[in-house]
Amino acid sequence: MADSPIRAKSFKFALKIIRLSTKLQQRREYVISNQLVRAGTSIGSNVEEAQAGQSRRDFLSKMAIASKEVRETKYWLRLIDKSQMASVDVHDELDDAEELIRILTAIVKTAGRSK
Repeated sequence: MADSPIRAKSFKFALKIIRLSTKLQQRREYVISNQLVRAGTSIGSNVEEAQAGQSRRDFLSKMAIASKEVRETKYWLRLIDKSQMASVDVHDELDDAEELIRILTAIVKTAGRSK
């Protein structure tokens, strides 16, 4: 089965978040790094779970959770960016988060309408 765009993008995003988290840990920024990696990798795991949803409602619930997780990830990225605490550029990750928000919002709206 071919990978859907949201599965591929959320997986690629999780890999970027893991790499960013590693950079943060090298700079001894453990608390935010842990929060970031938890939220940033949860997006893809919820998207994967949604693919095996037992019902449309289950699918919708998992995608809505993924949407919440990407918004939380964006929060942590903005905090890293604006605090300049680790001298790490997160602009690519912020752009990717925005794209994921748009895609997941569209999926949730579409799945919610087609009951």
